[in-house]
Amino acid sequence: MIPLPDLRTERTHIRLPREDDAERLLAYRRDNRAHLAPWEPERDDGYYTLEVCERAIVEHIEAAHADRAYPLLVLSPDDSVILATFTFANVVRGIFQACHLGYGIAADRQGEGLMHEALQAGLVWAFDDLRMHRVMANYLPDNERSERLLQRLGFEREGYARSYLKIAGAWRDHVLTALLHPDARG
Repeated sequence: MIPLPDLRTERTHIRLPREDDAERLLAYRRDNRAHLAPWEPERDDGYYTLEVCERAIVEHIEAAHADRAYPLLVLSPDDSVILATFTFANVVRGIFQACHLGYGIAADRQGEGLMHEALQAGLVWAFDDLRMHRVMANYLPDNERSERLLQRLGFEREGYARSYLKIAGAWRDHVLTALLHPDARG
């Protein structure tokens, strides 16, 4: 059984969502709707309702228990506010032992190094506890913040995918990067 994350950094608490997080998740989604829209799939108004947040949390917990994905909240140390989110998604076992990393941070917390701090802790957990060999993260070519963040974390560019994901209503190119388990890095 994989130990579920309960990580603490200097400024954050990182864990799976719980059912009592629904209102916090809704506030995070509503407060950051415009900020995150250019980097995410199109969202209809239903995405910004308490009912959908409650259902998403149940699905997130089920996905983690099934070892399919680990959608994590980055909270303030007292758990009162969601500062950011990140997910280790599309978990593949067997000879691959890999996943994709996706993330987002609240607009008012950008530029503080919080995402870097949280992802450093999350990546240690992914390599040590999830036993990942490879974590892949892709970003839009014009997303300079993500490019810098991934470089600081040690991700290396592996390619460029044309028309890769439908983001903000349009098929967009992505830069493909990956980070290997520390024992595999040369």
